Amino acid sequence: MINAASFGTVIISLAKMRPSELHPTAKAPRGKGQIREGLRYIKQRPDLMIFMVLVSLVATLTMNFQITNALMATAVFGKGPGEYGLLGTVMAVGTLSATLLAARRKSVRMAYIVAAALATGVFTIIAAFAPSFWLFALALIPIRLSAMTFLNVCNTTVQLTTDPAFRGRVLAVYMAVMQGGTPIGAPLVGWVGTLLGPRYSLIVGGVAALLAGIVALIDFAQAQSHIVAGTVGFGHAEPQVE
Repeated sequence: MINAASFGTVIISLAKMRPSELHPTAKAPRGKGQIREGLRYIKQRPDLMIFMVLVSLVATLTMNFQITNALMATAVFGKGPGEYGLLGTVMAVGTLSATLLAARRKSVRMAYIVAAALATGVFTIIAAFAPSFWLFALALIPIRLSAMTFLNVCNTTVQLTTDPAFRGRVLAVYMAVMQGGTPIGAPLVGWVGTLLGPRYSLIVGGVAALLAGIVALIDFAQAQSHIVAGTVGFGHAEPQVE
């Protein structure tokens, strides 16, 4: 009931939107081959391909909290449903913090993505070695904060750097990549937790986030070297939105 009531806020917000202040964009005419055209556009944008890889890694292997939290709460710390529910509440603190930071952010930079991915990986691995339930719960706050910051900045950057004519198709692929990895990642993380232990399921997620951060760092360094050399092409400059 509480979850259903929470949608009232969304409905009220949508009803309060002022259409006169929106910025309309031209819609691409419907026709054959639009999906292929969108995929071709993504293929021609190496930066978008990088974002797809980064989000796929983190969404598939790191953000399986419903599994890792359950395994850690029950199998490692011997807790019950109440404590498991408490972990969800603690994670909500991290989510809310990430949302507030996003609202205050005046620009999006590749450096934010690098830092958020690396922080997610580090804190996830720290949580894997937590000696007590309460320390594990405490570690979930920075994990969720950094993970949501990573996804928020990736999402914003993809939208703002995509040609408006292709934005809908690019976002459709982006969301498919982000959410489509769950059917693969969830069983894999659960299998690792069963075979090697719950802590290893977190370590796998942490390593995946660290790998995403390293890939983003390499791409960011290459983009900066191109800027210095004056050879930056479309889509390779660091996105900034004031």
